[in-house]
Amino acid sequence: MTSVHALLEEGALAPVSKPRLVADHVTLGYGDRPVVDDLSLVVPDGKVTVVVGANGCGKSTLLRGLARLLRPTSGSVLLDGEAIHRMSTRQVARSLGLLPQSPVAPEGVTVVDLVGRGRNPHQGAFRRWSRDDEAAVARALELTDTLELADRAVDELSGGQRQRVWIAMALAQGTDLLLLDEPTTYLDVAHQVEMLDLLAELNRTRGTTVVMVLHDLNLSARYADHLVALRAGKVAAAGAPADVVTEELVNEVFDLDCRVISDPVSHTPLVVPVGRRQREEVS
Repeated sequence: MTSVHALLEEGALAPVSKPRLVADHVTLGYGDRPVVDDLSLVVPDGKVTVVVGANGCGKSTLLRGLARLLRPTSGSVLLDGEAIHRMSTRQVARSLGLLPQSPVAPEGVTVVDLVGRGRNPHQGAFRRWSRDDEAAVARALELTDTLELADRAVDELSGGQRQRVWIAMALAQGTDLLLLDEPTTYLDVAHQVEMLDLLAELNRTRGTTVVMVLHDLNLSARYADHLVALRAGKVAAAGAPADVVTEELVNEVFDLDCRVISDPVSHTPLVVPVGRRQREEVS
C-alpha cells in the first residue's frame, strides 16, 4: 500500500501544509479480530470529511482509532504530528472534540451539567469555571436548540433530544477538530438537516475540521467536502463526492444496484436505488 508520506508528496490526499490528523498504516480491531486493515488516511484540514460504507465495514472502528479510544495493533494515528496515544487525555481533549456512538450519561445528570462537562479539558489547578465557560455552554445549547432543556435530566429526554444534547457537549468543548459518530442518530429528517447545516456552518465560519460517520449516502454527498468510502476495513475510494459516488462504487461498497443523478437542490450526487421489483420490470 502507498504510504501516507508518498500520498502527501503527490498531493493526492491533502494540501502541502502539514495535516493535523493522519492515520498511517493503521490496523484496528477487537481481540484477535482486525476490523480496519493497514489503512492510511489524511483528514483535510478545515473541511468536512464524511466516512461511509456498509454495516460492519469499520467506520466506527476507524473513528474510535482517530479519537484515541482504540489503540492500533500496528501503525499510528498522528495528531499535530505526534502519535495520539502518546499524548495525555487532556491534551487530546483540548484539540479534538468527540461524539461517540451511543454515549451514556451519568444517572440523573441535567442537560446543563452534561454540556458543561465539555469544558473540563479547559479546567486545571489554577483555572476554574469562568464567564467564558458559561458563554460556551450557553452558546452550545442555543446552537443545538436545547436551551429550554437545560434544567431537565438527560435520562428523561427523547432519543433525538439526547442526541442534540451530546452534540452540544461536543460543541461546548470549543475545539477546532470535531469527530462525530452518527450525529444524526435518533433525529427526525428536519433535525438531521438542521444538525448537518449547523456543522457545515461551523466549518464555513470558524474553519472547524469535521469528521463524521454517516449512514445516509445522499446526505453524505450533500454535506461532505471529502468523502471516504470503506469496504472490508480498507479505503475503497476517497475524494470529492462527485468523484466518489458512482454507480459502480455504490455497487461495490454497498452491493446495491442504483442510478446516480444530480440532486436538484444541492447539485451533488443523488443515489436512486433500483429495487428487485424495478429490476424485474426492466428485464
